[in-house]
Order: sequence, then structure tokens, then C-alpha cells
Amino acid sequence: MHVTAVGRSAGRTAIGAAAYRAGERLRDERSGTLYNYAERRDVLHSEIVLPSRFTGNEADWARDRATLWNTAEYAEIRRDARVAREYMLALPHELSAAQRVALTRTLSKELADRYGVAIDAALHAPRAHGDPRNYHVHLLATTREVTATGLGAKTGLDLNERRRYERGLGNSSREFLVLRERSATLINEALQSANLEMRVDHRPLAAQGIDREPRVRLPWGAYLAEKRGLHSAIAERVREKYRARAQARAQGPTRAAGPKESSLEGIRRQARESWLRARVSPARGVEQGKEQGKEQGKEQGSERDFAL
Repeated sequence: MHVTAVGRSAGRTAIGAAAYRAGERLRDERSGTLYNYAERRDVLHSEIVLPSRFTGNEADWARDRATLWNTAEYAEIRRDARVAREYMLALPHELSAAQRVALTRTLSKELADRYGVAIDAALHAPRAHGDPRNYHVHLLATTREVTATGLGAKTGLDLNERRRYERGLGNSSREFLVLRERSATLINEALQSANLEMRVDHRPLAAQGIDREPRVRLPWGAYLAEKRGLHSAIAERVREKYRARAQARAQGPTRAAGPKESSLEGIRRQARESWLRARVSPARGVEQGKEQGKEQGKEQGSERDFAL
């Protein structure tokens, strides 16, 4: 699971993001801009999923893609507002088309119920000249809770860190870890239901006992620049750091392999344990969150510019 923000500070809009992912033609009412991606042929399935509490037609306004995302744009006033949040997940290519759609719905429903938001899901096929196993899903979420008549307050996940601490929610990075664990569990349940033996693992390579550097992910702007044939100094910097880490690893002592848990029950157990650890008392959560925030700020400060 890769989580990103759709924010105005980066020049992005919720309407543009939704149109691209769903392969549709949508107009941004605020700016008058028309986003037309109706020619896309790699969108296998798309739908809007609402929280389970909406069993009737009381929130049907949110099931219309143009209405939903224009409402999300109008709900934000700040020039640097986050207008949507995206969860992108790779889906096992070993699953059938129907099984991937069912898994997409399960993942969407979990997020919609957890945060009370609308999820705009788009399942994509591998690109013609890309990796033929690259089935993936984009889950575009509102940053505000869905109500029968519109969008309400910001979700806990989309509050700033100070307000999260005040409510005893702790650091948001812990929440992302829980989400990654839960998505791994749901994917593994789908694999088990399909009588497939392979399993996915959300943990870092070191925790899995795999001694290699993870592959790097280029920043979106650098990727687009190189795709247009331009030189990207940022992309070269990312690759340089990766080569240095890989070389240092090759020259250093071999790391001891850690325990690898591949069974479905084992992964479920680890997810439950992590979830229990995350549910600290409000006061303790505030203090722990502050300390974790300081440490993660030190560790991640040099990497934030390169995050997608």
C-alpha cells in the first residue's frame, strides 16, 4: 500500500485525479477546467463505495463522481488544502478478474467504514509495454466524512499532527502501518479463498529475513520529466543514494536473517498485536506520538522531497 495526498500546494485537484483514475470526462466547476481521460483502455473496473451505514439512497449524491469530487473541492478554502487522499495497492496477478474486483470492493469498504469517507475505486490493468503482472487499484478517498447531504468534518487521519496529539491519536505513521497490515491480511485472505499458496508481507525486507536493498521509487515529477526525455537531477540523486546503499551492503557483513512468518494465521496474529500496541491511552499516545514524531522527522527529513 502506497499512500499519497492530493493537495493544491502541488497543483493537483480531486477532479483531475478522479477523472484520470476512472478514465472519465469530468469538469472542475471551480476553475472550469475539463479533464478528459475517456480514451483510457486500462481501467477494468471503477465504482464509488460509501460507508455501510448508508443502506438506502440517503447519500446518493456521493455516488455521482462529478458531484462527489466537486463537492470535495468546494469544501476546502485554503490554497494548500489536501482535497483527497489516495491509497494505491498492487493486486496479485494470480487472482482472476472477478476475484480482483471482489478484493477491490473489500478494501474499499474497509477504508470507507474505518474513516466514514467515500472511496472512489479504480482497478487498472497492466500497461501495454509494462510489467504484465502489474494489476493495481487506486482508492481515492475524501478527506472529510460523508453525510446524507454533503461532506462533514475532516477525518482523524487528515488532521494535522498537533490536533491528532490533542485528541490522543498519536503519530499518523503508526496508523499507516496498521493500514498496511490490514491490507496484507485482506489480500492473503483473498489468496487463500482462491486456493493459492503465495502470500504477501507488509513488513520491511529485514524483518522478513531478506538481505537486500528495497527498490527505489522515483518522485512523480522526476518520473514525468524523464518520460518526456528530460534530465532529472532529483532522479539521479535518488539512484545515486540507492547505488551507494547497495554497494555498502555488498561490502559489509551479511545480516542475520530474521524470522519470516508466511502463514495467514501468523500474519493475522502480527497485525492484531500491532493494532493492540497502537491503541495506547490518550495521554500516553500524545507523549509517544511526540517522541516518535521527533525521531521520524530526523530520519525522514531528507526523504520527504522524494516521496511520491
